[in-house]
Amino acid sequence: MTMRLNPYTAAPELIKAWLDHSNQVAESGLEKPLVELVKIRASQINGCANCLNMHTFEARQAGETEQRIALLNAWEEAPCYSDRERAALAWTDHLTLVATKRAPAPVYARLDELFSKEEQVKLTLMINVINGWNRLAVAFELFDPGLGWKA
Repeated sequence: MTMRLNPYTAAPELIKAWLDHSNQVAESGLEKPLVELVKIRASQINGCANCLNMHTFEARQAGETEQRIALLNAWEEAPCYSDRERAALAWTDHLTLVATKRAPAPVYARLDELFSKEEQVKLTLMINVINGWNRLAVAFELFDPGLGWKA
């Protein structure tokens, strides 16, 4: 696959601002392994090879196991995720597919049981951020086998 365009050179100020925002959200206080699971799950749904490549690597670096990474596509059936992770993954699934899945009351109620109001905002922003990166990577056919964005 050949990159269609490099967003860093095409719109450097906007991409830098988006990257800064992304980093701020990622470092807002949610557990690093949970953040990586959310990034991987949204990237699975969106079919984003670049982000899957990057975030599975980062998840391993954060201590995530191969088993939990491999089972993430079937998280609802896999017994290895905590209740908190399940609530975050359900929220990720629904918001990533918001046009068809919406954000139903039972999914939100479970999230509300396990995440503070502030954490709910942080998680929702994290889901928005990874979906944004997925869309950039898919749209412009970005893929770097070295785990980073082509710059």
